[in-house]
Amino acid sequence: MWRSEPVVPADSFYEVRPECTNVPKTKFKIRAGKTLSERKWRSAFNPEGQLDIGKTLNRIQRGGIHPSIRGEVWEFLLGCYDPKSTYEEREQTRLRRRAIYTNWKADCKIMFPIIGSGRYVTAPMITEDGYPVHDPIVLLQMNPDAQIGNLTDGNTTPTPNMDVEPIKDKKEIEWKLTLHQIGLDVVRTDRTLVFYEKQENLAKLWDILSVYAWIDTDVGYCQGMSDLCSPMIMLLEDEADAFWCFERLMKRLRGNFKCTDRSVGVESQLNNLASVTQVIDPKLHQHIDHLGGGDYLFAIRMLMVLFRREFSFCDSLYLWEMMWALEYDPSLFWMYEEVDSSDDNAEGSKLGKLKSLRQCGKYERENMKNAGKSSEAPLPISVFLVASVLKDKSDKLLNEARGIDDVVKILNDVTGNLDAKKACTGALKLHKKYMKKVPMKP
Repeated sequence: MWRSEPVVPADSFYEVRPECTNVPKTKFKIRAGKTLSERKWRSAFNPEGQLDIGKTLNRIQRGGIHPSIRGEVWEFLLGCYDPKSTYEEREQTRLRRRAIYTNWKADCKIMFPIIGSGRYVTAPMITEDGYPVHDPIVLLQMNPDAQIGNLTDGNTTPTPNMDVEPIKDKKEIEWKLTLHQIGLDVVRTDRTLVFYEKQENLAKLWDILSVYAWIDTDVGYCQGMSDLCSPMIMLLEDEADAFWCFERLMKRLRGNFKCTDRSVGVESQLNNLASVTQVIDPKLHQHIDHLGGGDYLFAIRMLMVLFRREFSFCDSLYLWEMMWALEYDPSLFWMYEEVDSSDDNAEGSKLGKLKSLRQCGKYERENMKNAGKSSEAPLPISVFLVASVLKDKSDKLLNEARGIDDVVKILNDVTGNLDAKKACTGALKLHKKYMKKVPMKP
């Protein structure tokens, strides 16, 4: 006779340091019959290892993922693995990717030996001219709060060592100039969690972000990436697996971090948010615009780090997996993989077979149904999530906001008080409303 799995409080999987008493509690509840459990997850695979992704998405959309299997489910949601792959094929892919990451990390270690040493830096290691810095501060097994304090007491100006040859390679200089900034962000990331009391976990986060900054030359490293990468470190034990999960997430979000002299990468998302708000709540948009917030820059953090600061840690993970399940497109795996250009027809055939309504998330299904009707490309669900928060706070914003600072304050008050499932439900409703009103193709 089957026995139900014991219900364990979701917060217990992400232990908070005892001295952190003001951390918001999660609203996510593990519900038997709704939350994707380990038993249901295992039963979704056939004997060869192929996953029934449609059934899995439905379960996630109803009640999220049990924390014990979250990491391995995320790998599928983010497109790391093809749901139609077998156990053997995934193992081959996993080993290949681990080898690639190991090689990249080894290249970085040659240039900067602290990579992979279990240490990290929070002080500049070179000058902008490529000269090494005299006596750089390398942080090892020290109190993170003390680390930041040491660096703000007038010790942050690098002193160049003119006795050695400077680095000539521009890419290497730019990369090394980011390493201490990565370190500063790492020691500030999720500091309320017991997990990051361990030096090795901080170093692992620093290593992954440093390697990513080296291989993605267009984006490098930007503030906020540590918030996106941190959960991967906690959910996936192998560092290389965590890296690839983060890399897949960045494939979706890297446009937000690309900046030029003229604009920030997230600007297009903010413009989309303004357009959506103008359509679904013109009175609110007009009020925000009148207050000087028509650029919607007050929402930049929500879009950049996907509500990591507005939800408790556990709830932000629940929100992410709800979003990814709703947006899931089975062709993600093929879109993200290197494709042999000589086999374009075969690849197109695979995409055609993979792309079916049943295998897509609810939000993606709506976009597929609306394809050809709207004059606009599909917008990410994150835009409608922010719009749903604004809509929910519409009365308060209209009645109490007398300046843009008031808008920021009202939105800051939602921190820790948002419900992930309610937010996603609101986003779906706004999306339907928006699609009914946006211009149709002639």
